[in-house]
Amino acid sequence: MNVTSSSIKGMKVEVPYRLLSNSVNPKGLAIFFPGMGYTVMGPLLHYPTGMFLNEEWDVLQINYEYKSEEVKDLTDEEFDKMVVNDCNKVIDTVVETSGYGSYFLVAKSIGTIPMSAELQRPAFKDARAIWLTPLLNEQTVHGSMMNSRQKAICFIGDQDHHYNQQRFNELTKNPNLKLHLIPGANHSLEQNFRVLESINTHKEIMETIQTFIKEA
Repeated sequence: MNVTSSSIKGMKVEVPYRLLSNSVNPKGLAIFFPGMGYTVMGPLLHYPTGMFLNEEWDVLQINYEYKSEEVKDLTDEEFDKMVVNDCNKVIDTVVETSGYGSYFLVAKSIGTIPMSAELQRPAFKDARAIWLTPLLNEQTVHGSMMNSRQKAICFIGDQDHHYNQQRFNELTKNPNLKLHLIPGANHSLEQNFRVLESINTHKEIMETIQTFIKEA
């Protein structure tokens, strides 16, 4: 497998990223937007990375961290703008010279903010999207999920502090979005400290994601 590691100068800090490739002729590119405390090594992103590579898709991991003193005083609006801007620059760097024709966008938690913006990019009009614990109370995220025409799947637990029942129910109006509400699951899509139940939950999620990838 080929791994290219690099970074771009973001609005405030350096933003590292990795491009992984397991095929000479990849089917396309899957772009990963992790959470703040949930990196691409977390199971919800780590296992799909392997799935995409096994299905001969390249994978772009945008590995922002934002722990610097330079960002701690930003307002929520300024922070969101920074994340959107930085992800946009990474994607510009990789996509505009790559020649990929097909795309998946995969986001966890705060990563659903920049993914919402990227779904407006003309190159991604036919992309597929995977929403993992989206921030439903963020208007930009909820609006993107409501109005996007890309085929998408969404996973969120009813014990997730970002779950909003009214907004979740509104999402059923989008025929392109397949929703999965997981009873008892928290923001990590786990059943708190019930380990075997959590493993079973993750297994069901991964089976659904794998089917979604193979359908592309």
